[in-house]
Amino acid sequence: MSSLHKKMVGHGALILLVGMFAGVGLLLGLLGGVELWPGHIVALDLPGNPGAWARTHVGGMLNGMLIMLVALLLGPLGFDELRSRRMFWMLTGTGWANTLFYWAALFAPNRALTFGDNRFGPSNIAALVGLTPALVFVIVSIVAVVMLARQAFASARA
Repeated sequence: MSSLHKKMVGHGALILLVGMFAGVGLLLGLLGGVELWPGHIVALDLPGNPGAWARTHVGGMLNGMLIMLVALLLGPLGFDELRSRRMFWMLTGTGWANTLFYWAALFAPNRALTFGDNRFGPSNIAALVGLTPALVFVIVSIVAVVMLARQAFASARA
């Protein structure tokens, strides 16, 4: 495994870890606080709702696993150094942009789905911070997945 692939695994693991931390937020959001001892919950007001925490939790974990999986597949699929580097920044950038989006959505009444107000609520700076990189990397991630599919089918023919 090359140094580049190891870096991808490292970034994927960090993104996975951030997603796992969101699971704590999900638990606290579902309970409405933290249980200090059995049956005694101390109220805690977190931003977002349990649904947003669930998306942040699962989305982060899936993004991390995607990056690690692709890191393991680049070599066997025959990606050369240049295309491996492209996949590194494309998928690592996607993972971090999505992580930022999920966390920003917790603080954006409009769920960071639009730059302006929408049916979920008004916009704020969190919406701008979360949505901007996410929109860029939506396109980047689609290109990356097309590259993966093309290379997989090309290497299957060889």
